[in-house]
Amino acid sequence: MDITGLSATQKYTASRAATEATGESGGGEALHSLAKDFAATLKESEEVAMSAMTGTADPHALVQALAQTELAVEAAITVRDRVVEAYQEILRMPV
Repeated sequence: MDITGLSATQKYTASRAATEATGESGGGEALHSLAKDFAATLKESEEVAMSAMTGTADPHALVQALAQTELAVEAAITVRDRVVEAYQEILRMPV
């Protein structure tokens, strides 16, 4: 099994470009890309988990995949909370 695609540092460096400021207003494209990466991370973790259940995956790869999934979910929750907070702040603005 190839575990090079499961490295947390590789995923971090790949997602680092999404957090850097750009002069473009392509926020929708960036969010779409992040959503696709999130789904891909979940899919990879599911595949590793299925392989671990059948006994073909390394236990270390399973732990690493689960840790990546946990980080991805925590990041998604943080983004969701910030969006809700911003929306509530907009609602509190006087008209």
